[in-house]
Formats: sequence, C-alpha cells, structure tokens
Amino acid sequence: MPVSGLTGVTAVAAGGSHCLALNSDGTVAAWGRNYYGQLGDGTGTNRYTPVPVSGLSGVTAIAGGEAHSLALKSDGTVWAWGFNIYGQLGDGTSSVRRTPVPVSGLSRVSAIAGGYEHSLALKSDGTVRAWGYNFHGVLGDGTMTDRHTPVTVSGLSDVTAIGGGTYHSLALRGDGTVWAWGANWRGGLGDGTTTERHTPVAVSGLSGVTAIAGGGGGHSLALNNDGTVWAWGYNFHGVLGDGTMTDRHTPVAVSGLSGITAIAAGAYSSYALSADGSLWVWGDNSYGQLGLGDTALRLTPEHLLPPAGYRFNSIAASPDGYHALATLAPVPEPSTLALLGAGAVGLLAFAWRWKRATA
Repeated sequence: MPVSGLTGVTAVAAGGSHCLALNSDGTVAAWGRNYYGQLGDGTGTNRYTPVPVSGLSGVTAIAGGEAHSLALKSDGTVWAWGFNIYGQLGDGTSSVRRTPVPVSGLSRVSAIAGGYEHSLALKSDGTVRAWGYNFHGVLGDGTMTDRHTPVTVSGLSDVTAIGGGTYHSLALRGDGTVWAWGANWRGGLGDGTTTERHTPVAVSGLSGVTAIAGGGGGHSLALNNDGTVWAWGYNFHGVLGDGTMTDRHTPVAVSGLSGITAIAAGAYSSYALSADGSLWVWGDNSYGQLGLGDTALRLTPEHLLPPAGYRFNSIAASPDGYHALATLAPVPEPSTLALLGAGAVGLLAFAWRWKRATA
C-alpha cells in the first residue's frame, strides 16, 4: 500500500514500530509509534501518516533501531533521537530525546546502522564506532559495558559497510570478508560456533561480499559479487531461505537466487532486490510482511513483482518488527531510453518516487 503524502523519497529505513523516509531535499519524514519520541517531531504522539523530523537538513542517510532513530548529515556528523536508556543516542546521557541531538565526538562518518538498542557508525578512515546497550558484547569493544558515547570497535580497519542486528553486529571489509560480534547462540556470527564474541571474528568461508544485513532474530545475510546471497544463524520460519528450518552456524546459499543487487533482513524474514527491479522474499509472514497477500511462511524465496510500469528501487526491513518498506521508480518506455540515453533514466528515477509499505 502506498504511504500517504510522500514524494521525492531517496531512501527508507524501518525501526521496531516506526518508519523513516529521506527526502531528496535532505529532510526526513517519520511515522508510526512515537512513545519515546522516535519520530523526532517533538511529541510522543503516534503518527499514522508521515510528519517532518524537526530541525534536520542536509541528511544523506538514515537508520532505525527498536525505538530510536539515526541520521547522517552531509558534514559527516550523526544525529539521533528517541529512546536512550542505554545511551543508544550517543549524547552522553540516558535521557529520551524527542528531537534530534548530535552524537558526541563523531565526525567524518560515511555510514550508519541501528541495532535493537545500539548504534553503529562507519568512519571515512575505515574504522567503526559503536554505542548504546552492550548486551552480549554487541559494541565490539571487548566488554559488556553500556556506552553513552561512541567507542571504537576493536581490531577493525578498511571497513566499507556495517550492519546491526538485535544483539549482533556486522562489518564488511574492503577485501570482501565479513566480520561479526555479539550474541551467537544460534550461530548468527557465522564462525562455526555458538560462542558469543565481544570483539569481531571472521565469518567462515565468505569472500567477494559486496553488502551485508543483520536480522533481528539472530540471522545474517551477505550479498556476493556474483549476485548470489548467503545466510546463517537462527533459521526460524525458514528465514535463511535454504528450504529448511535448521540453524546454520556457517553461511549457506539462499536457494535459487542470482542477479541480486541489494538485501535486507527483518526480524524473521529476508528480502533480496533483483537487477530486473523485482523482489525475492522468504521467511516468516505472520503479519503479511513478505507482501505476497497472505500470511503463509516461505522456506525458499518467492518472487514479488512490482506494479506494472514500475520497478522496485530499494528495500528496507525492520530487524525488530514485522514490516518492510520499498521505494518504486518508473520504467521508461524503450523508445525513450533509445532517444535520451542512460543519463535520462537516472533523472527520471530521481524526479519521481513512490513509496510502498507493508505492515
């Protein structure tokens, strides 16, 4: 179903019970549950349609946690709002914030990610910072001490992407390997054990990875440069997509996928965006979060086509809730492509956005 009143959306993010949209003008809109101010509009009122997040401009990326939200600005600073009892806003306090506040001591940040009650930031020098709830060592600093301001994740360098699950975290390095830390009771770290790790360990057998995603139920996904997808961890409701419900302590290939360009991990569901603009979805579907029009679980990926004349452009899923978001872009006429060339395709996609949500 379309989300009311949104145009010019360039990215979406899903929190536990709230959603975020980044507009092409660098502002952010939010909707959903707002008990802890996670919508950033200065109130605690739930919103059933999008409202502007107060005081933000120049935003280039967004991320959602269970009940907190994050925004990265073009100047490399990070801003946060919402629930803060464990310091997940990184402002040195445990006070709830109903409008954005700057995360202390961060600059030159290139990417952000939200976990259940922790947050991650990738610096431009390839190192990673973390803050918030340090249950099971999810902050990766060798302790289980909560941090109200960012600390350095131990032993990581040349990181190109980060991901947050409920109680585990992920990092992709420039050499195509994946590293993980935190809770591991179902094999979500992919190192062949169920031992929790307070500092990063290498995920077994992976190379050539280009993207990562951490799920809320203790599973993880990796996109390989050959367009295949790999999964490991807790296999509740078939979220690993290998046709079973058997937990995997090292990565296994998701069945039948190729030509994939992006991935997203929900609480117990998974999503993959294909190069042709369609989606593949699998796992838990109790609340219709796979978008297939029913509530039957899927042990292997099922094809989800966009509306006629459009293509799915991006996908986001709530790692701690049961909803997903996607943006759509129009598919130009073949004659238009031939006349205007590839550059015009990007212009059309930028000028026209439509948001689709399932809940």
